Amino acid sequence: MIRIGILGDIGSGKSYIAKKFGYPVFNADIEVAKLYKKEKKIFIKLKKILPKYFNFFPVDKKEVSRAILADKSNLRKIVKIIHQEIRKNLNVFLKKNRNKRIIILDIPLLLENKINKKGDILLFVESKKIEIIKRLKKRKNYNYRLLRKFKNIQLSLDYKKKKSHFIIKNNFTDKSVKKDIKIILGKII
Repeated sequence: MIRIGILGDIGSGKSYIAKKFGYPVFNADIEVAKLYKKEKKIFIKLKKILPKYFNFFPVDKKEVSRAILADKSNLRKIVKIIHQEIRKNLNVFLKKNRNKRIIILDIPLLLENKINKKGDILLFVESKKIEIIKRLKKRKNYNYRLLRKFKNIQLSLDYKKKKSHFIIKNNFTDKSVKKDIKIILGKII
C-alpha cells in the first residue's frame, strides 16, 4: 500500500487535493468532528482536564475554541486527547483499506504528531497567501487568534515543503489540479 500524506498551510486546500486523487482518504478534521459529536468518552476526558470549558455532550466547537483562546496550554491538552483517538481511527481505516493500492492521509498534524511512516510519500499543497486568507475568512468559525494558536503548534511551512517529495500548486481549479495529480501518480505508480 502506498501512503500519501498531504501537507500544507491551514486553508491551502489539502482536503480538496486529497479528494481529487480518487483513492480512500483519511480526513482527520472529519474524524475530529465525529469524535466531538458521537464519543461521550472524549467529552468525559475533556471535562476532566478542562472542567471550566466543557459542560455538555456533544462537545460544541465553540467550547473548544473558548478553551484554546483562554490559555495556550489548553490546545496541547486537547490535541493529546484527540490524537490518541485519531490514531485508533486511523488504524481502523488502514486495516479496512489494506488491499487498496493507494491511500491518502489528510491529517493536519501528520509530521508534528509523528503519524507518518518512513516510506510515506509526502505532498505539499502550496497556495497563494491571498487565496488562503480569502478562503479562511469564508469559514463559519473563522477566528484569527485561534488560527495563530494552531499555527504555533505546527512545524514551519518551509520545513514541511523541504520534507515533501512533491509540491502541488493549488489554484483551486479542477483542470490544473487533476493534471498535476496525474503527473504525480505517474511518478509514484
